[in-house]
Amino acid sequence: QVQLVESGGGLVQPGGSLKLSCAASGSIFSIAAMGWYRQAPGKQRELVADIRSGAITNYADSVKGRFTISRDAVQKTVYLQMNSLKPEDTATYYCFLNRPDGPSWRDYWGQGIQVTVSS
Repeated sequence: QVQLVESGGGLVQPGGSLKLSCAASGSIFSIAAMGWYRQAPGKQRELVADIRSGAITNYADSVKGRFTISRDAVQKTVYLQMNSLKPEDTATYYCFLNRPDGPSWRDYWGQGIQVTVSS
């Protein structure tokens, strides 16, 4: 099994910064992708950013230029540096990991961590 533990969320004022971390443990021999989704109340879960083999990154248009995703492959940890935060960034952020599972692929999810941007 795979476990994902998120940290770093909290309350921040507009324009501020936060850094989320997600540490993976368990039966992980290969990782296809790690990243973050978020879900605000009354809205669908949306991809924020992910990082794939070869350090290829992908960002939602709404966070480009403000958020940076990075990964420590040895520690199996993914980070999300969030700058210039806006109230609309308020959401529960979920870490995910995608890895091979036999002939297919499987997603694993963290419990979610709250980020609130408010004055």
